[in-house]
Amino acid sequence: HHNVARLFSATDQWFGFDADDVWTLFHSYAFDFSVWELWGALLHGGRLVVVPHLVSRDPAAFLRLLAAERVTVLNQTPSAFYQLMAADKEHPGSDLALRYVVFGGEALEPARLADWYERTAAGDKGADAPTLVNMYGITETTVHVSYIALDREKAAAGASSTIGVNIPDLRIYVLDEYLQPVPPGVTGEMYVAGEGLARGYLGRHALTAERFVADPFARLFD
Repeated sequence: HHNVARLFSATDQWFGFDADDVWTLFHSYAFDFSVWELWGALLHGGRLVVVPHLVSRDPAAFLRLLAAERVTVLNQTPSAFYQLMAADKEHPGSDLALRYVVFGGEALEPARLADWYERTAAGDKGADAPTLVNMYGITETTVHVSYIALDREKAAAGASSTIGVNIPDLRIYVLDEYLQPVPPGVTGEMYVAGEGLARGYLGRHALTAERFVADPFARLFD
């Protein structure tokens, strides 16, 4: 429970979730994105809408649910959101109350969001358009590791997916095979350290010893 609680404490500066927010539980509980969805609502006293399975497979029906339930926080894999974008384009005028759309689970293609920004920036929608956020995570951490708020300019630039900055109580390093930092532009492997890290793989001691290494940059205190 500590790792879940600290995840929301560490990211509160970016989101400011509160009791007025309405979240959807869109994903299977076997997918760690559901931890963010479920506890995001409950820890802030908000409302959680459990999305029926058939609705989750029908972008048009899901769009209607978002409008009817006045959902403010939506969490989606990019591929699911692209389908929702298509449904929204086909049936414009949906009265959505979204404040945030949080992406996770797979690589985002920012250029594919250009049409969304083009349509939501028009008329009165622009002032109320939700903030789109890309968050990166790995199995060995509690849901998310990094954050970046997206905008129309990033989408128009058509850049490759970017993961942004580390969550404040985590540290991210890009290291070489000797666990030394690589210069900007040099290929390395990403390492994550800090509060949100797991202790290892359950029942897989050899793999844990291989993958979970001592942080070479940690400070030791008596």
